[in-house]
Amino acid sequence: MERRFFVVTTSVVLPTTEVVATEPCLHTRGNISLTIDNKRVPPENWRMIILAIGMPRAGSGWHYNLTHDLMMTAGATDAREIRRRFRLGRFLTEVNCNIGILSPARVGAVLIPSLLGNTFTIKLHAGPTPFAQTLIRRGQMRPTYIYRDPRDALLSAYEYGQRARAAGRENAFSHLDTLEKAIPFIAEYVHYWEMWTAIPNVHAVSYENLKTNYPAEATRLAQFLGLDAASAPVRAVIEKYQPEQAQQGDRGLHFVKGVSGRFRQHLSPEQQQLCINTFGETLVKMGYAL
Repeated sequence: MERRFFVVTTSVVLPTTEVVATEPCLHTRGNISLTIDNKRVPPENWRMIILAIGMPRAGSGWHYNLTHDLMMTAGATDAREIRRRFRLGRFLTEVNCNIGILSPARVGAVLIPSLLGNTFTIKLHAGPTPFAQTLIRRGQMRPTYIYRDPRDALLSAYEYGQRARAAGRENAFSHLDTLEKAIPFIAEYVHYWEMWTAIPNVHAVSYENLKTNYPAEATRLAQFLGLDAASAPVRAVIEKYQPEQAQQGDRGLHFVKGVSGRFRQHLSPEQQQLCINTFGETLVKMGYAL
């Protein structure tokens, strides 16, 4: 069986960390060996990385900060501090510690603080990879996923991009100068929904449910994270991220309108039909009316 490995180097903490993953990771079995300076780190010494994953423009910033702060009540390390202390600026964004993609190099970099006893939460929009799925199966990563009606998500992405263009700025959506371009853009993330929800033990919540049934859904998230949802610190975090509070526009929450069903007023009948043709089957699986 072929052994695949990569090396991550940091001048701050460790001279060399090697992560070796045996294949095939797509099967239910697999093995990972981690060594620091040629000394094997036993799995029982590892800590957990929480993945707060989300479809773009689906309340993912809100979901990330709620998840992050819930974990902080249980003694998790602030992810921004992890980013600073381990010099992970190349791998995690500044505001919400978005890892971008779960490539071996990026996952290997964020594994280092985990191996050294830190539990922390990072954000992600992309799909799972075989290496990440192995870590999830081993309990070293715990994923929670938020999604939204893709038609509202693509409308929000288009509008957000247009606001940036009008202000002379660029963002991840400014290239979407028509709604027709936004449809295949969001279709990639609809595929990621299929991939994430097919993985056992992934916590999934729709933006619509989190917003309209927030107390119950936030409690369910806390329980998934292994927290006592009735404890005072957990209740304080849940209260902090009530939808009314989140919509005030705190940095990193990315709320603008957040209204469900807006696409029916802003997408033409032809555009709505194009959405159905593109991802209508998955819309039904997600529980949305065509």
